[in-house]
Amino acid sequence: MMFSPWKDGRPTVVVGLMSGTSLDGIDAAIVRIEGSGLAASVELLHYYSKAYEPELRQRLRDLCVEANSNSALICNMNAFLGYQFGAVVLEAVADAGMHVDEVDLVSSHGQTIWHQPVPEQGDPYAVASTLQIGDISAIAKHTGKLVVGDFRPADMAVGGQGAPFAPYGDWILFRHPERGRLLQNIGGIGNCTALPAGADPSDVLAFDTGPGNMVIDAVAYILSGGRLLYDDGGNWAAQGKPDRVLLDEMLGHSYFGTPPPKSTGRELFGHSYAVSFLEQAKLRKLSDEDAMATATAFTAHSIADSYENYVFPRHGIDEVIVTGGGARNKTLLSMLGELLPGQKVMTSRTLGFDDDAKEAVIFALLGNDFMLGVPNNLPAATGAFRPTVMGKLALP
Repeated sequence: MMFSPWKDGRPTVVVGLMSGTSLDGIDAAIVRIEGSGLAASVELLHYYSKAYEPELRQRLRDLCVEANSNSALICNMNAFLGYQFGAVVLEAVADAGMHVDEVDLVSSHGQTIWHQPVPEQGDPYAVASTLQIGDISAIAKHTGKLVVGDFRPADMAVGGQGAPFAPYGDWILFRHPERGRLLQNIGGIGNCTALPAGADPSDVLAFDTGPGNMVIDAVAYILSGGRLLYDDGGNWAAQGKPDRVLLDEMLGHSYFGTPPPKSTGRELFGHSYAVSFLEQAKLRKLSDEDAMATATAFTAHSIADSYENYVFPRHGIDEVIVTGGGARNKTLLSMLGELLPGQKVMTSRTLGFDDDAKEAVIFALLGNDFMLGVPNNLPAATGAFRPTVMGKLALP
């Protein structure tokens, strides 16, 4: 079923909302979209970002840890974040010098607090599942707009892992007829999309490479006694030297030996993982600088190794394009460049595309295609057994 104004075929203005596994805040991309799927034409009108307050960020971290969470806390935060997301939509529109009446649709990723793409062995009730909070009805009533959200469960219902989703937008936005491109988003989790030259949907290879900023941020927070939420520009890591012995132990994690399709999250590489890493770093008598350098090298090596093991044997790649918060970590990008001497490593800003806005833009595309009834998952990326229309609709 299609909803007005999609019936008349005119360009639509969509606010895409992204709140990632870094738990750092909410990104809003106001985009004008004409058409759908591969034929979509996308213009970024405005990008707006709002950081989570420290107490809210900590509460969200707690929700992601079973020992610190309960159903009442999750229920409350689901509604609270819905109103927060709605407020960010109105702030973004005002910041763009626009009126909310100019917006046709809001499309929200929601805040992931649990992602279990593979059933838990031994428990028949622990099926593959995922949970993103930030009630879309609250967003719709607060903004007076149609809202699409809760995309991931539909892909999981047809056998997919509900992730990664970026490949769908990467294919639309970055495919090139002559150059093979590898899109690497480095948010809390790292995910890559391999686009061979002239790629069809079945050619796209995509998966989560492992931790992006998640371990780096947690280590910075713990070592600084809560003063720092991240290693700004990678300056702290630049003062140290990675410990190769500890790094090799980390890279031996079973996740990295699992072939795609695959996805991961805070459940494997969250706060508990960072605490365990720092315990090992202490036993090896690493300085804080060396510990930070090792955590940063862990992300760089896990990305490069993923390419060597799963991408380069299948596809010819000419360019590696980095997006997300990790694109601002100069030390991480330098490490990645050294590990990939045969590739041109750049950020999407080099191509005139805002590094931070990409994922919010992609969710605008997903919402637009939902409204048109266009399948908006990529089975080649998620492992789903068929294409499907992902999303749920809330009316204003």
